[in-house]
Amino acid sequence: MLLPFFFQQGIHTVERTYPCDVCNKTFSDTRSLKVHQRAHTGERPHSCDVCNKTFSNSGKLKEHQRVHTWEHRYHCDVCNKPFRDKHRLKVHQYIHNGEGPYHCDVCNKPYRDKGRLKVHQYTHNGEHPYRCNMCSKTCSNKGILREHQYIHTGEHPYRCNVCNKTYRNRGSLKVHEYTHTGERPHSCDICNKAFRDKRNLKVHQYTHTGEHPYRCNMCSKTFSNKGILRDHQYIHTGEHPYHCNVCNKTYSYRGSLKVHQYTHTDERPHRCDICNKAFRDKRSLKVHQYIHTGEHPYRCDVCNKTFSNKFNLKVHQYIHAGKHPYRCDVCKKTFRVKDVLNVHQYIHSGQRPYCCDVCNRTFSSTSNLKVHQLAHTGERPHPCEVCYKTYKQLGSLKVHQLSHTGGHP
Repeated sequence: MLLPFFFQQGIHTVERTYPCDVCNKTFSDTRSLKVHQRAHTGERPHSCDVCNKTFSNSGKLKEHQRVHTWEHRYHCDVCNKPFRDKHRLKVHQYIHNGEGPYHCDVCNKPYRDKGRLKVHQYTHNGEHPYRCNMCSKTCSNKGILREHQYIHTGEHPYRCNVCNKTYRNRGSLKVHEYTHTGERPHSCDICNKAFRDKRNLKVHQYTHTGEHPYRCNMCSKTFSNKGILRDHQYIHTGEHPYHCNVCNKTYSYRGSLKVHQYTHTDERPHRCDICNKAFRDKRSLKVHQYIHTGEHPYRCDVCNKTFSNKFNLKVHQYIHAGKHPYRCDVCKKTFRVKDVLNVHQYIHSGQRPYCCDVCNRTFSSTSNLKVHQLAHTGERPHPCEVCYKTYKQLGSLKVHQLSHTGGHP
């Protein structure tokens, strides 16, 4: 029996009347809409009873369970990784040959599958269709959303099988694992310096291009990466979010906290390859190496005197400016250098924290201790370049040199 025309028409033109309130995609039934919305909420209510991995729908769970029940009959002939079907093997092999059958129509970048291509295309059109239901942050794909939500839940589901350290996202775990293997797979094509992850390589490349794409909206200072910008902005806000779990001292820079923590462990991981002296941070090592190279890259714009580090230049410039920014709160004496003020304050407190390991005599400064130790070693490190007479202290040498100049400095 023929159906009335309007029924026939309805069979072929059933409208999808259930729209998603996040991305406006429409569905023909509420069940499909509900499954789709899990992409935005991150819900994964279907759990594997073997490995506890979770999925957003029962179909994906069933497909996953084959991992536990099926043989992996297909093996990659390059790395021998097993797969349960030919299609997955074929997609995997694109890793080795660098090819990809799916190309971005904007930048022509190749991808192994349509899913990865689709996520990549969001970088061109700016779409972030997946929204966190806790903080409303939007993400370009489900995986990034799921790993973002671990920030809220506190989960660290990715575990290193060497040291058991855990991570919120798979990428961080992968980069960490390189610390065990020693791999640095990302290499700069200009200087060949190698890095564990692409992000650090990209930041490094700015040293060659001079780019500083991240700008502080308070003082307009620019930076080569977001992390340094964020830490810089703490100067303006007064925040010190990095907290030492030993002495509770706080810092505005993550790097400063890391260097500080070495004071508790006595680690000095940065070593000079010439004299083997070790330092807590790279900057101190770099400044030290100028001793061997003779470099003085920092120049005073008033008198052209050069220095091996910025700090010494800054202290020197106080001479021209007449500044003594550090004041003793006991006697009001002022100093150009904070460390000199600290040593001076031992006069008032009576502290002598530096002890000779030979005779146990104590001193208020490391420089006085060092001069004293020459009495035990017999060293006289300051020679006169005229008569070659040697002295323990630079001051004594300078007084002696007046005898050659007729009393004129």
